[in-house]
Amino acid sequence: MDIKQLAYFVEVAKQKSFTKASHSLYISQPTLSKMVKSLEAELDVELLDRSARSSELTDAGKIVYLQGEKILNMVDDLSSHLYDMMNLKKGHIKVGLPPLIGALYFPSILKGFQELYPDITIELMEHGANIAQQKILDGELDFAVGLLPVDETKFETLPFKKEELMLFVHSSHPFAEKNSVSISELRNERIILFSEDFMLHDQMIEQCRQAGFEPHISYVSSQWDFISDMVSHNLGVTFFPKSILTKINQNNVVSIPLVNPEIPWDLGIILRKEKYISYASRAFINYIKSAI
Repeated sequence: MDIKQLAYFVEVAKQKSFTKASHSLYISQPTLSKMVKSLEAELDVELLDRSARSSELTDAGKIVYLQGEKILNMVDDLSSHLYDMMNLKKGHIKVGLPPLIGALYFPSILKGFQELYPDITIELMEHGANIAQQKILDGELDFAVGLLPVDETKFETLPFKKEELMLFVHSSHPFAEKNSVSISELRNERIILFSEDFMLHDQMIEQCRQAGFEPHISYVSSQWDFISDMVSHNLGVTFFPKSILTKINQNNVVSIPLVNPEIPWDLGIILRKEKYISYASRAFINYIKSAI
């Protein structure tokens, strides 16, 4: 069944006249009559009683008319929803966002994006990169923001921010007066790390092992603010990007550059390879890249 056939028949039923319907549809009456007859042939029923002065509906015609109106309304709704989506009036995005990255950059990003697209809903899922990557592959997230690099056989990445990791210590710590600290100097330090869900956890353990020692991990947490509070109470040292300084108590905590090696903290948008990206997601990705 052709939607146009159905629309033409519904208009004839409303107008109770081929002549009036042809005027409202801006088509010739013979063309309209031919379309209605083809619909009747396809359904194998008569829809109109043509013996009456006006085009009256048969019993079958009444059924097709009522259901046809519902179908046409649904098609109109579908078109409206697609238009809204393509013109970014509506949408729903699921984004994986580690708490630290969220705290550093996303309050202002979310505010700015909402002002541009107030009817797009963003659902934030605060996971470390290891969990977020699996959820991307499982289709539970549209994309995530996280540390690079990732497995390029599975993911597409769009880098947008580069920093170096710094060592954060209590202001009374002997390292607080140093200009830089090498990874090998952390051999006897109590280290506070992000939990195993975060790429930074595995990354820093590997850096210590490459420097020839197994790190003494005193505490593990998924909350960056709790980690910074533990450093503030002199419970150990940790690793953050330099930009976190604006978010923590600088009276008790000092940051020192890491050397031998310097450790990059590169951020990017992470998507599953060859996944369809919705209009709303594209708009948000472009906004993130332009805002940071």
